[in-house]
Amino acid sequence: MVKRSRGMLLQSIALDRNGAQSLSTQIYRQFKELMLDGAISAGDRLPSTRTMASELGVARATIVETFERLVAEGLLESRVGAGTHVSQALHARVAPVDAPLDIESIASAKLTQAIAIAKHFGSRLVHKYQPFTTGTPAFDAFPMAQWLRLSGKYWRNSRSPLLSYPDPHGDLHLREAIATHLRINRGIACHARQIFIVGGAQYAFQLIAEMLINAGDTVWFENPGHIGARNCFMLAGANVLAVPVDECGLQVEHGLRLAASFKLAFITPSHQQPLGVKMSLERRFALLQAAEAGDAWIIEDDWVGDFCVTPLPTLKEMDRGGRVIYVGSFSKSLFPSLRLGFILAPPPLVPFFCTSLEAFSPGVPTHLQAIVAEFISEGHFATHIRRMRKLYKERYDALVLALNTHLSPWLEVAPTQTGLHTCAYLKCSIDLEALCAAAARKGVTLTPISRFSIAPVEQVGIVMGFAAYTPRQIEEAVVVMRGLFEAAPRVD
Repeated sequence: MVKRSRGMLLQSIALDRNGAQSLSTQIYRQFKELMLDGAISAGDRLPSTRTMASELGVARATIVETFERLVAEGLLESRVGAGTHVSQALHARVAPVDAPLDIESIASAKLTQAIAIAKHFGSRLVHKYQPFTTGTPAFDAFPMAQWLRLSGKYWRNSRSPLLSYPDPHGDLHLREAIATHLRINRGIACHARQIFIVGGAQYAFQLIAEMLINAGDTVWFENPGHIGARNCFMLAGANVLAVPVDECGLQVEHGLRLAASFKLAFITPSHQQPLGVKMSLERRFALLQAAEAGDAWIIEDDWVGDFCVTPLPTLKEMDRGGRVIYVGSFSKSLFPSLRLGFILAPPPLVPFFCTSLEAFSPGVPTHLQAIVAEFISEGHFATHIRRMRKLYKERYDALVLALNTHLSPWLEVAPTQTGLHTCAYLKCSIDLEALCAAAARKGVTLTPISRFSIAPVEQVGIVMGFAAYTPRQIEEAVVVMRGLFEAAPRVD
């Protein structure tokens, strides 16, 4: 019995008297592990609390507290006059597994497919806060004072609306604020009832794919294009067609040659992700006509559309057939951890989104929606966007100057009028993947354009985020890049 070999038992318990955890918690955790691992058998009698306290050099109350926790969990049984024993229920403990589980043998077909997609295309993009990570806004310029004021104002309200379940469709005040913003700033005639608040653009793509895509349906997709959206449609079982992108955006005629009959097209027309080009007006009309002819849907991801200084009309604004599903997000215009996005549905799909969200969506935290609604309604959002347009132009100019000064033999930077990143194209043949890996070891994020591609693309270069970094940070990172390019071997 354990009581007769208590010395060996107690010697296995190591206490860190300067640790963050209390002594009783440390003893509790180690005893629990011993019992669940089988080092102490079911029915074994433990030393008395007085003996254990003496041997471990702790107060008897500490051992009493430990035993009480284990008794409450059913791992120990305290018998009057017979001491404390390990619960008989531990006879049924599950033996440890010698070999790891084969995930492919137990996973659903959908999970297996998801794992295959992730292995083939790689994990998500790097999100470290370092030059030149993409998709990161200027945290240093965020109007925190206004945000904190609105947050405090919200939390001083009555408790019921603060703490209750969120509306699965989204907070009405926020939906109305977004509708007003879209009408004034994006030229989109819409009503709040068409807008649905979701946990970011990525969730919007998943929801749309689940609602509209059947296995085998054809989806036109920009190549290179948006990684998260691409993976959503692949996971839904779509036949995702790589439609090339040039300086005018998605090549609609090429898409028609690949598949004139398609279920859905996904585009980022305001600032193509990742190339940064604007989709021309002619291509926008051509895509709308193709969708009408093919009875297809279009997802317009208005990627950083708020930062467009001279925007073209959105597809949603031009849409007369109710084909365009407009998706927006506050991840770039405010901050990514907000995880707040929205869907502007065409009238025929509004009832379907209502039903789907009511049935399956937990909703988005109410306080985030309320704060953003006030932020927009009080005019802070519009002011913030105007300030960021100016700031991002300054940081883009700093990047262009640094690249032209230090890296002109190797890179040609693409012009851009908006957004948080730009592309720099190779002017020589080097091992780009190896160079990007070397840059990562130096604390610089360089993302190859090929990382966004379903099929091989003509464009060879890197995607460089600039919005989040000061001119000094940009200059220092480009100097690091220069050393890497000088040392990089040529590839024939």
